[in-house]
Amino acid sequence: MAEVKPEEIITHPPMDQLQGFEYCIDSNPSWGEAIALGFQHYVLALGTAVMIPTFLVPLMGGSDDDKVRVVQTLLFVTGINTLIQTLFGTRLPTVIGGSYAFMVPIISIIHDSSLTQITDDHQRFLQTMRAIQGALIVSSCIQIILGYSQLWGICSRFFSPLGMVPVVSLVGFGLFDRGFPVVGRCVEIGVPMLILFVASSQYLKHLHVRGLPILERFSLLITITIIWVYAHLLTVSGAYKHHPERTQVNCRTDRANLISSAPWIKIPYPLQWGAPTFDAGHSFGMMAAVFASLIESTGAYKAAARLASATPPPAHVLSRGIGWQGIGILLDGLFGTVTGSTVSVENLGLLGSTRVGSRRVIQISAGFMIFFSIMGKFGALFASIPFVIFAAVYCVLFGIVAAVGLSLLQFTNMNSMRNLFITGVSIFLGLSVPQYFFKYTSSAQRGPAHTNAEWFNDYINTIFSSPPTVALIVAVFLDNTLDVSGTAGDRGMAWWARFRKFQGDSRNEEFYTLPFNLNRFFPPS
Repeated sequence: MAEVKPEEIITHPPMDQLQGFEYCIDSNPSWGEAIALGFQHYVLALGTAVMIPTFLVPLMGGSDDDKVRVVQTLLFVTGINTLIQTLFGTRLPTVIGGSYAFMVPIISIIHDSSLTQITDDHQRFLQTMRAIQGALIVSSCIQIILGYSQLWGICSRFFSPLGMVPVVSLVGFGLFDRGFPVVGRCVEIGVPMLILFVASSQYLKHLHVRGLPILERFSLLITITIIWVYAHLLTVSGAYKHHPERTQVNCRTDRANLISSAPWIKIPYPLQWGAPTFDAGHSFGMMAAVFASLIESTGAYKAAARLASATPPPAHVLSRGIGWQGIGILLDGLFGTVTGSTVSVENLGLLGSTRVGSRRVIQISAGFMIFFSIMGKFGALFASIPFVIFAAVYCVLFGIVAAVGLSLLQFTNMNSMRNLFITGVSIFLGLSVPQYFFKYTSSAQRGPAHTNAEWFNDYINTIFSSPPTVALIVAVFLDNTLDVSGTAGDRGMAWWARFRKFQGDSRNEEFYTLPFNLNRFFPPS
């Protein structure tokens, strides 16, 4: 066997910023292209904005009219929170949308005995919504305090690239049950969508029209339109006429009941469901979801920085973003969105798929969210896309975000058995522990934590049902207690240290400075 010469060995040196992006965080495509890309992000955000109310509102006793109003409200507040975060928070191109991390405490509130005994469905819906609102308003103080006091920034000094790998990776991998398991509910729609999206966004991405890589940029819009029309043809042709109800709900394009129930114009407003009610037990349980959302968002902001071709956010920028996200959860409680907020992982993945990390594109998408949430009929039309179509796209986009987390390994020494142990154990437990909680809950109809203190049950069941949260607890503990002496370089701390301070890298000012010269009043700390 011929000996390989040293100069023939291909090396890939670690790089602070991802390469190959056409537009980074502060560079912008033309207005026409930016508007089209913004609309694409809006369409993608509809998946979660429709799915969460579709699941929760019927459990609360709500009607189709109530579901439509909640979807409109969630989209409206998502648009507001996204604008706030991109202008005054981390300033990263992130959509701040509904979060599945709040499911456990919200379902616990729905099943509260004081609410289930209400016989009138509409009154039960209103009382349950007000109880959820009160819990969100109180629990939002967790992120507001940790963010604006800079405490979360101080905590982040214990986060190394090695410790963040499992957290960022599981922001994507941890959502695997939203991917192919949902596609499998209607394979004749989901599988063609998955194949077509991969083919158009990757294999045909070099196809240009007037100098624009049309399929790389807009493959999501194009493929969703094609498969949506295909699904509608199957529906009107009677292909599902004699199929089980479950198949019809997942495959048909006319079962969402959104268009017929949506008003033409409706502006969501605070306290539209009535005055929130407050219960200490509900609030304590919801605080666990807010904490899980905080950790998930921390990992997502790290991923967003790389997918926007920016430097890692300094500690005070991360704290600032968490503080504004707490304000976002407060708005969720005031408006009544039925859930709290976190960074939308699917929209992060779309940044990588399109290779456009522009902040302006996300701000335009926020404008679409606000506009179409007010223009009810038009918004309901797009929101009637079968969720299976979104699930097929999630298989790709969640994977991209997970891979971004794995890319942080380039700054660590993966020839170290210590690092291999920490990475492997934290990723495995981050997937395995939440899966145990999910399986237990599915079979027993209650979480593994089952004491007389409902708030304690909600706290434990919520924390350990979140893959990034479990991964952070395990990874950060091991990384800061196991053979720490002399391992700073192996952990990647030498690379990360210069990004912790705003003045540590000259690019930070370009990426993270507040608009309107606000840094004069809120200087980097």
